[in-house]
Formats: sequence, structure tokens, C-alpha cells
Amino acid sequence: MSVKLSSQKIIKDWIDYNNHMNVSYYLLIFDKYGADILNDVFKMGEHSAKTTGKSTMIVESYITYNQELKVDDEVEVNLLYFDHDKKRLQYKMEMIHKEKKYLSSTIEVLALYVDLNSRKVSEFESEKIQIMDDYIKSNQQKFDDTNLKFSSKLKK
Repeated sequence: MSVKLSSQKIIKDWIDYNNHMNVSYYLLIFDKYGADILNDVFKMGEHSAKTTGKSTMIVESYITYNQELKVDDEVEVNLLYFDHDKKRLQYKMEMIHKEKKYLSSTIEVLALYVDLNSRKVSEFESEKIQIMDDYIKSNQQKFDDTNLKFSSKLKK
């Protein structure tokens, strides 16, 4: 099970000399079409960075490349898992070929909540904790915590 975040078509600019999507664009897709969407849901994205001076920064990630993608393939970016403590986010996403339904890639991320003015780690405001807790509660049945790399880094 998972939570669908977005879909994205693979464009020609992302294809390398091996005639498949270059490794760097897997990260771009996860960041732009996964993490940015989550940050907006949790009110920690671009709007928050510009208006409150607070946002998230990824400090660790673990990515797998399971099956190649080619130009014009379309993928779905899905959330497999999400959790947090008072300063950190942990989430795992997958990239699924939309038509053929195969797993192309996964990424697990550990991110920190940061005050951009002081460039220091900050605690989440109670409003954001409530948004994240409600999100977890409403999607818990769709999450899978198997084989996570960063769970021990959350301080609950």
C-alpha cells in the first residue's frame, strides 16, 4: 500500500548515453514531485521558507535503482512511509512505472526542520506537529515500515 503523491513523464533531457534516465534525475523526481509535495502538505515548503523562514533540509538519503526508465515513460511517485519527531522527518517513497507497474526506484530520507535565518535546526511548531500527526493517523494503514534505514535516528 502507499499514498500517491504525483505522476511525472520522463523527458528527453533526462536520458543519458545509455538511452535510459540518468541517475541524477531519479533524485530530481523524488525531490520535486515527492518531497516538495509533502512539504507543502505539512506547510514546510517554499511558502513557509519565504514567509516564516523555516523549511526542511535533507541530511541523509538511501536510494535504490530497481529498473530503468526511458523517454516518455510515466511514473507515479508514492509515499510508502512517514514519521517524525520534534525536529526530524523520515519518509520513504517509491517510483512505479505507471503503465507496466514495475518498481523503478525507492528513496528513504531523513530531513531536519531548519530556521533559515539562523541556519540552525528548529523544533516543529505545534500546528505542524498536528498536521503531520493527522496525516499519519489517516494514512497509517497504507504505510510499511519494513527495511527502513533511519528509524533509529528519530528521537521519540
